[in-house]
Amino acid sequence: MNAASINLKVADETWIAAAMLHRGHPDRSDFSVEEIVEQARTENIFGHLRPGVYVHANTHCVANRAPNPGAYRMLYETAPGRRRLFREGDEAHPKRRGKVTPERDEIPEPYHYLLDWYETEYAPAVPKNRFAALYEAFGSGRDLWKDEDPDAYVRRLREGWE
Repeated sequence: MNAASINLKVADETWIAAAMLHRGHPDRSDFSVEEIVEQARTENIFGHLRPGVYVHANTHCVANRAPNPGAYRMLYETAPGRRRLFREGDEAHPKRRGKVTPERDEIPEPYHYLLDWYETEYAPAVPKNRFAALYEAFGSGRDLWKDEDPDAYVRRLREGWE
């Protein structure tokens, strides 16, 4: 199955190129837009470099830029012209709610290992803090006695206990 036969999205091709750079250069934290485009050209997944790869790496896939019109969150701008893969928890523009990675069945099988690497090594899911419920509850009862002296509130609650 070649990329053209599965209608590979330019955004997914851009993500694959960035992920390959990260895998190939684990000592580097980010890459230039031009490096991502060159990786896509070299990998030649689609059979030729589509002009949309540049605009996706520059704008459409960048989580912390305003959507124009793409709302993907696949890349993160670390500095002007520099990108890395997006991780959950990174700051994103509030209007960006799009996908973070390609769907497995929408990319060629030889690139599935990149999704596995991303999920297990690059951006593993952060387990929910075991104290999260306590943090979420913090301050939840503050309105119970807002118009009452706290000591009087406690006395009222204890009425009839004996």
